[in-house]
Amino acid sequence: MSQPSEGDVAGIGTDPGAFEIFYRAHVETIQRFVARRVEDPYLAADLTAEVFLAAIDSAHTYRASRGRPVGWLYGVARNVMAAERRRSARELRAGNRVAGRALVDADDLVRLEERIDAEARSRSLYRAMDELSDSERAVLELVALDGLSVREGAKALGIRPVTARVRLHRARQKLKDQLSPSTGQLTPMPEATS
Repeated sequence: MSQPSEGDVAGIGTDPGAFEIFYRAHVETIQRFVARRVEDPYLAADLTAEVFLAAIDSAHTYRASRGRPVGWLYGVARNVMAAERRRSARELRAGNRVAGRALVDADDLVRLEERIDAEARSRSLYRAMDELSDSERAVLELVALDGLSVREGAKALGIRPVTARVRLHRARQKLKDQLSPSTGQLTPMPEATS
């Protein structure tokens, strides 16, 4: 049986002897390649190992007709380095997102929680308003939120004032029914003036 040569790429995925010869022939070249691109010696050692692990996994893709084994190995190393750059960029973005949270001190957090709690009633009111028909909601918004009188709201919607009063009454009753069980008593809405 013949001894594997340093160019026996196909065998490195299955033959430990072939891999050892290949590794010894190319490890310094890959270490230099990696060291030119990273400053951390531990990361350089890890990436060098990753290059050879990737080479083992992709040994079946090597074609001698495309060039020497070292050229193919440089291609594998470039792919490993590109993956490392993407991983580092993701880590940096995640770190930046987390760092923004670090700017929130305990007092800020308490104020934010108080604000969220204070707005809970408004959020539930808006969710309840989503359940109203469009015509009921339109009258309610114009009268209760925008401050128009029922007569002004009716005119803005192109309906009769009595129709607007009926829709407003229905809307208020539906909101009261929806909000009373979950949030306690609904604060009465201001009475609309005609």
